[in-house]
Amino acid sequence: MTVPGDEPPAYPIGRECPYRPSHRNTALRERGPVAPVRLYDGRVVWLVTGYAESRALLADRRVSIDPHHANFPVLSADMAGLEDTGYTDVLIGVDPPVHTRQRAMLISSFAKRRIDELRPALERIVDDRLDEMLARPDRTADLVSAFALPVPAMAICMLMGVPYEDREAFEKPARALFDPDPERAEAAVAAMTAYFGDLVDQKTARPGEGLLDDLIADPAFPVELGRDDLVQYAMLMLIAGQDTTANVISLGMMALLRHPAQFAALRDNPALVPGAVEEIMRYVSLIECISRAALADIEIGGQRIAAGDGILIGAGAANFSTELLDRPEEFDVRRGNRRHLGFGHGIHQCIGQNLARLELELAFGGIVRRMPGLRLAVPESEVPTSVTGPLERVECLPVTW
Repeated sequence: MTVPGDEPPAYPIGRECPYRPSHRNTALRERGPVAPVRLYDGRVVWLVTGYAESRALLADRRVSIDPHHANFPVLSADMAGLEDTGYTDVLIGVDPPVHTRQRAMLISSFAKRRIDELRPALERIVDDRLDEMLARPDRTADLVSAFALPVPAMAICMLMGVPYEDREAFEKPARALFDPDPERAEAAVAAMTAYFGDLVDQKTARPGEGLLDDLIADPAFPVELGRDDLVQYAMLMLIAGQDTTANVISLGMMALLRHPAQFAALRDNPALVPGAVEEIMRYVSLIECISRAALADIEIGGQRIAAGDGILIGAGAANFSTELLDRPEEFDVRRGNRRHLGFGHGIHQCIGQNLARLELELAFGGIVRRMPGLRLAVPESEVPTSVTGPLERVECLPVTW
């Protein structure tokens, strides 16, 4: 891709504040809704920062999610080669018709009605974790290890029929999936593949309850849906269903504690919590950009994207656009705008969004209700964070109450 004019700015730009995208996105948007940027490896791709343009391209069949395209954008060295591990062979790295078939196999398990049936069990998970925290005599805890990690992990394990007590077999490998050392990343994939392969074999011999068991019972198994497919489904759903939600809980709580009036609003009016989840998803913008490749020439945002060009949908920038809402820089839990791009858009919109919304609603609602005096136990600047793959992480969030 050759772009005339000034040298494109480097991208991604990182965050000054862990719980929201950089203010420097404003300068990127001012260059136009579609403009070139340069990646870490020197390649130039299109960055889409306009809200309307982002939604349009996410729904456009002329763009591909397949990372095997030559110019498919990779944001960092630790994400290079991920397409060769098999992790992207299910949903997040395949186009129709393969994606259509895969999504159809799973969609009923994540339908809102079925997820709503899990509410009592998820409420118990949240309350049990809060009970354990509140029982601590020193009235301090690490919100990440005590709550943000176990709640979504237990929820997705329950949904899938994966024993939560086996978590050591998949939690550490899941974190190592984006290790910049290719040998460690490959070892992590191998460990997870072996674990889930054994689990699928056990469930095939002795069916139980859970999404994996439902898929094994499907008439398509093992003719159209094979053992290897189930292993890939399990890896994707467990990593995506646990990691993303855990980080939204941690970062969302940082944002609420940094804006005590917003925390107080939720505490005083629980009816605001479902809408607050939408504002937290927008404001945190956990996955700031979404990679695509053009399959055909596309005219959009005053630019011509040529077939084969790499595209980055800047969801984080678009979520802070005045096209979406007024005063986007403000964090306001009373808004509840569901048109944000926190769950993506189009045919690849997050299949687990109903589960994530319910988990987040119960998590934030439970905390403000049962821990109304919650506050950080250390200065915000001392909260350790990191970036692993596409995700901003809070490693530890010391709190007191």
